[in-house]
Amino acid sequence: MRKLVLSLVVAGGVAAGLCGMKAYGFGGVDSPLQPGATAPNFSLPSQTDSMVSLKDYKGKYVVLYFYPKDQTTGCTIEAHNFERDTAKYAALNAVVLGVSLDTVESHKTFCSKDGLNFKLLADPEHKVIDAYGVPVATMGTNQYAKRDTFLIGPDGKVLKFWEVKAIQGHSDEVLAAIQDAKK
Repeated sequence: MRKLVLSLVVAGGVAAGLCGMKAYGFGGVDSPLQPGATAPNFSLPSQTDSMVSLKDYKGKYVVLYFYPKDQTTGCTIEAHNFERDTAKYAALNAVVLGVSLDTVESHKTFCSKDGLNFKLLADPEHKVIDAYGVPVATMGTNQYAKRDTFLIGPDGKVLKFWEVKAIQGHSDEVLAAIQDAKK
């Protein structure tokens, strides 16, 4: 029982830290990239064992979303909402890419278990997370990227940034922002 209570307390603390607290400045990061900035190019491995680079999507809108951890409640809901809207993104000439500190193997399991077909990118060395200014929280020996999303335009510039608080409607917000950008 004591172990269960401790697990719940730790999980609750992680959830609180990942879902609403602003923590810019962690890991030497001052702030996330803001609209108008050129999005840094990157190459990271996906769950399909292929390398994915931002330059591969030149001419498309790119939804680059950072999330804390594969197969956790909030991250699963967020991923399912992006997956649900995959056809809507494609119709708007957009692609969704998820990034976390998890490994390729963890992404493979998450995608297989949850039927996710868009690319999840593994960044265990913080290369892209740091380049985009995404804060990282530490809980014990584990690190988690904060839940941030960048909308990158076809020209490679950041169009919009979200410090995500409400995961349930986030995909709808992103779709609306792409539609506004196309006007």
